[in-house]
Amino acid sequence: MLQQNWYNDGHRYVSWILANLGKVFLSIDLVFIVFLFLKSYPAMIAFEVYFIICYVVEKHKRVNEQSKKPLVFTPRIKRLYVTTIILYVLYIFTFTYFGFEEDLLGKYYFYIALLVYLNWLVVLLANAINKPIEKMVFLHYKRLASNKLKQMSNLKRISITGSYGKTSTKNALNDILNVKYNSYATEKSFNTMNGLMISINNKLDKFTDIFVSEMGAFKRGEIKELCDFFKPQYGIITTIGTAHLESFGSRENIQKGKFELVDSLPEDGIAVLNMDDEYQTSYQIKSKCKVVWVSMKNKKADVYASDIKLSSRGTMFTCHFKDNKESVIVETKLLGEKNVYNILEAIALAYNLGLTLEEIKTGVKRIKTIEHRLELKKYGEITIIDDAYNSNVDGSAMALDVLNLMDGKKIVCTPGMIELGDKQYEYNMEFGRHIAKVCDEVILIGEEQTKPILDGLKKEKYDEKKIHILNDVKLAFPLMRKLANGNTFVLIENDLPDIFNE
Repeated sequence: MLQQNWYNDGHRYVSWILANLGKVFLSIDLVFIVFLFLKSYPAMIAFEVYFIICYVVEKHKRVNEQSKKPLVFTPRIKRLYVTTIILYVLYIFTFTYFGFEEDLLGKYYFYIALLVYLNWLVVLLANAINKPIEKMVFLHYKRLASNKLKQMSNLKRISITGSYGKTSTKNALNDILNVKYNSYATEKSFNTMNGLMISINNKLDKFTDIFVSEMGAFKRGEIKELCDFFKPQYGIITTIGTAHLESFGSRENIQKGKFELVDSLPEDGIAVLNMDDEYQTSYQIKSKCKVVWVSMKNKKADVYASDIKLSSRGTMFTCHFKDNKESVIVETKLLGEKNVYNILEAIALAYNLGLTLEEIKTGVKRIKTIEHRLELKKYGEITIIDDAYNSNVDGSAMALDVLNLMDGKKIVCTPGMIELGDKQYEYNMEFGRHIAKVCDEVILIGEEQTKPILDGLKKEKYDEKKIHILNDVKLAFPLMRKLANGNTFVLIENDLPDIFNE
């Protein structure tokens, strides 16, 4: 839980504990209170056996449990383990070495059990103790990455940010650029300072021509911090939406936070922006860099798309360039209208970096589907549209539109959307109304979490017999098989980590 809550950055771990007191403190471990009243060794042995049985049962349950986001044994976690063990040893040593009395054995057992019971807080204390160490480790690797970048003076540096579509745009751009250059993009959703440093230190080499980085943020100033370190020459903003509205505070703050990338670009740099996004066209850019606009609606844009054809097999459109009378028809396996914007922005920057129209056409055809982002998978006779890592207001709407393109029975499985501040109920209710117009069956994960979606379904008078509410996504898979009927498509829209389990 500490790892999933960013090692208590922004007090997220403490907030999670306060929001989940039942999970944290109401457990079989409460039996430790009995140790206060123990006087005989046989009774203590009986309770030791009891705890061993509880441990074995719990361990067996966890081994058979499909972990959505398991603990990753990073060097930081290993250091945390060492500190936690030291705290336990010091605690036990203190009250046994100074004045050990055999008559107080029951109380000693109680003190040890109390520490186990309060392990959530012990881990928090160990994390606080390790902070200076982690800071030194961070600065060491940051210095290594900075020195490596200084030695690569010819490296073209591209950064991509936005509320959503970052990873898709990054991968699309990287696939297109690799037709002509040796391009490398940060892996998966590595979009923090740590992710950027890992990519630079472990992956960049002297043969890399272009480095494409993804930049994420939860509050203003984080993108600027990344830019001050990385110093990108080229930037793309995908879409300015409502993702992480809770931590940013307002959509205007999101806008200013994302434009920290463009405002950091040098005068000879290039920014690629979306002309169809009012939060991009309305911003007063501080940088004097070149701005390239893309659009699906406005032919005045520098790069625009027409004749868009969406299908269950992929997407095709014609790409036009303002300074070139020629156009190019491109095809991709990627699904959904929003991916047209992602590809357009990738094309626009690739074109400005010297790729020909033919190279661009080849590159777009090579774009690979991205794991957990409208990724098609087979689950027996069922086709799953895996959009587990890509849920936001616009993204979820597009995913439903993609599901609607499919020819067969349509099922959605979702826990809804999170981190939308005071708009969370409203957006999830609208999501429910949209689901009602597309899906034949609905699987909701988390009774409390999905109440707004349920309200949206009821507003559309959706058949309640076709609504299935579960508290664990793992139970959804056997249910999918049961609900499947011939050609069946299941959209998995968002898969919240364990911190949101009910």
